[in-house]
Amino acid sequence: MTQTLSVTPFKSKLCSTLTKSKIKVLQINLGKRCNLACMHCHVEAGPKRTEELSPEVCEQLIQVIQNFPEIEIVDLTGGAPEMNYGFKPLVQAARSTGKEVIVRSNLVIYFEPRFTYLPEFFAQNQLHVVASLPCYLSDNVDKMRGSGVFDASIRALQWLNQLGYGKAPNLILDLVFNPQLPTSEEKFSLPPDQGKLEQTYKMFLQEHFGIVFNHLFTIANLPVGRTAGYLQRQKLYSPYLKFLESNFNSGTVEHLMCRSELSVDYLGNIYDCDFNQMMNLPAKTRNGEVLNVAKLLEAGSLDLIDEIQTAPYCYACTAGSGSSCGGALIEE
Repeated sequence: MTQTLSVTPFKSKLCSTLTKSKIKVLQINLGKRCNLACMHCHVEAGPKRTEELSPEVCEQLIQVIQNFPEIEIVDLTGGAPEMNYGFKPLVQAARSTGKEVIVRSNLVIYFEPRFTYLPEFFAQNQLHVVASLPCYLSDNVDKMRGSGVFDASIRALQWLNQLGYGKAPNLILDLVFNPQLPTSEEKFSLPPDQGKLEQTYKMFLQEHFGIVFNHLFTIANLPVGRTAGYLQRQKLYSPYLKFLESNFNSGTVEHLMCRSELSVDYLGNIYDCDFNQMMNLPAKTRNGEVLNVAKLLEAGSLDLIDEIQTAPYCYACTAGSGSSCGGALIEE
């Protein structure tokens, strides 16, 4: 087992207990089924995984979406969320109640035979597409995500542009950058300045491929899932945590995504964030009870959690400018 005893407990860095604010985001991981097996995937998703949402949990989630108007955003992730059970019903339930729907898409799913309908479906339902493109250079993308993924991603982005994404005000297309995995301690890095990198992406993709998009989100590599496995094999896991701790920025804490969201797995269990979900660190009520979707419905409230569960990998979300599913937390 990798030792992390040299890393200061995350709670010790905080001036006060990390607590929930009002819940505005319901992030749902529909399952681990995916057409890719990216080397940095914290979910460890892939074509051989079969875990996905059940009809029962899907129906409970639809009830949550319909019963709680304070939910402003339904954030669908996976795996490839589009491949897993419940994707369409959840989209339709959320859009029919006026909620924004984010779909975290790998882009290349659009070229799978059963999923060529997706770009038009996205546009018809005005889904907010957040797509992984960890670099604007093909070699780096293919190294992280698989051979040919960059070229397919470019074609997918052009397809979305043809439908109005990145151009029409109600068709938002955002891209996600994360650093290459380090090969040594000297290669440890945080995401660069988000605004400057966004301009570089926009200039390069426009000039070379005629692609436009709205925003770039920079996300740090979380030492969870396949990234953790890689770091452990390279004997870099503890040094990387120490690196993240050394870059802790207290100014990011009030903006952490875990404060205003609930993360739900394909079994209906509740977590404070997607990373805690992957590490099986469940959210708990003020009475120490673990939660699931059925209990939220029974209680008639989303505000059952006081203290957010933390772990050493939380330093990744609070290092430098911070990191979240929506990119940097503060401006440099």
